[in-house]
Amino acid sequence: QVQLVESGGGLVQAGGSLRLSCAASGRTFSYFGMGWFRQTPGKEREFVSASNWSGGITYYADSVKGRFTISIDNAKNTVNLQMNSLKPEDTAVYYCAIKRYSGSYYDNGKYDYWGRGTPVTVSS
Repeated sequence: QVQLVESGGGLVQAGGSLRLSCAASGRTFSYFGMGWFRQTPGKEREFVSASNWSGGITYYADSVKGRFTISIDNAKNTVNLQMNSLKPEDTAVYYCAIKRYSGSYYDNGKYDYWGRGTPVTVSS
């Protein structure tokens, strides 16, 4: 099994920054990719960002493009999400996930392992 643990969430004022990290452990091997999703109460889990395993190809939701940056440290089996210029609408629980196989990076159904999430609150 694979375990994912997110960290780095918290409370920040609008315009501020946070850096989320997600560490994978257990049966680690070369995954197809890793991603970040977020969810607020009563809403669907939405795509935020993803990267292929090498880190050479990245994907972003339009709402975070230019503000968030995803990076992967293969040696540490870690994926990070640098979030700058945060807005109140970024408030959510953020989840990291691993894709073992090909398929859309934007579709949460294509991810095989999930962390338990870390909350991010952006105050206005």
